[in-house]
Amino acid sequence: MSDHNPLPTLELDLSKWRSLPMQLIVVGGIGSVIGLAVGSAKQFAFSWLLAYMFCLSIAVGAWFLVMVHHLFDASWSVPTRRYCEHLACLLGFPLVPLFIPIALLAKQLYPWLRPDHQANPSHSLESKYPLFTMPGYYISVAVVLGIWWLYSNRLRYWSLRQDETGSAECTHKMRFYSASGVVLFALTVTLAAIAWMSGLMIEWYSTMYGVCYFAASVWMTLPTVYVIALILQRTTVLRDLIKVKTYYMIGSLFLAFTVFWAYVNFAQYFIIWNANMPEETFWYNLRAVGTWDLVGKYVIIFGHFFIPFLMLLRIDFKLKLVTMLPLAAWAWLMHFFDLEFQIMPALHTNSILSWGLLLDVASLMFFVGVMMKVFIASLNKYPLYPQKDPRIAEAMDIYVPPHSDIATAPHRAK
Repeated sequence: MSDHNPLPTLELDLSKWRSLPMQLIVVGGIGSVIGLAVGSAKQFAFSWLLAYMFCLSIAVGAWFLVMVHHLFDASWSVPTRRYCEHLACLLGFPLVPLFIPIALLAKQLYPWLRPDHQANPSHSLESKYPLFTMPGYYISVAVVLGIWWLYSNRLRYWSLRQDETGSAECTHKMRFYSASGVVLFALTVTLAAIAWMSGLMIEWYSTMYGVCYFAASVWMTLPTVYVIALILQRTTVLRDLIKVKTYYMIGSLFLAFTVFWAYVNFAQYFIIWNANMPEETFWYNLRAVGTWDLVGKYVIIFGHFFIPFLMLLRIDFKLKLVTMLPLAAWAWLMHFFDLEFQIMPALHTNSILSWGLLLDVASLMFFVGVMMKVFIASLNKYPLYPQKDPRIAEAMDIYVPPHSDIATAPHRAK
């Protein structure tokens, strides 16, 4: 890749957007309260769950990218590592306290938690023992949220320690938490997707479901990381740190996860539909009626896969604001529709078009506002990039001769 940055060197004025997080919190919070007051607790619970799983996607996706950075000892991702750590730490605060309404309204979401179902369990419920029991559900929630908080917190802790000491111990610790964390990541994300989303319909199951949620999460996180890199490069000290290769690599991963998401979702559909077992196919039959059929056939297939896939095939499109910024917004919209398709047919069996859709949007606005507020506070509190990362010179395309000090003998690579 050339050193020349093909992205336009425009200056961004963010002064008009400083109040956006609070505006989202206020408008979304008022809308959610009104929806709860005039509607039902059940609709509120479903809308809150959808907003939670949407924002959770960004946090778990960022955690995955941080671990991949350490496991592969990458250099191109050094400029994005610190703010990905901040995104991952949202798994602790605010996402832990934001789960409280779901825990309190769990019986509205999951009928199998009610005493009558637990006293007389169906075969589907018995086969999922002990996870789908009252103690099993809440214990799994505590374990999953605890692991997420611990690992995301430790990765950022040792990253900040590296800024102070530059010690190799910090690198080794981050690699340890990444190596063990990637295993726990797979287990906990799968458990969360099954218990919190697939569990809305206790009779259905899929061994691919956790992988599908993982693929969708990273797919949406990558354009988010792209946009944040673009903003920070043009407004902060990251101007000289983020290079063309960073944008190119993020765009390439975006393309890769576009294909991966399509593959795992099609594989799930293909296997279930060809097996033709009623206890499995009913999940798709429910989504083949009313407007859900249109969402599945056109929005999900064409909007979620074909449009991003065809746009990202071109190398130059990955480096153009005119394509990547709209595509990032498009990815967030498609992920919202994907979660609607996954969650809401359990409540609205015929149509996505209902007043509950407004409550879905209001809840999501509140969540996004809170996430932005906490994330921006972290950006302002800590250094914007890893100060003493051993790969930082390579990330900046600077050659450092052996046994020399980077501060006294840098040479531009040819």
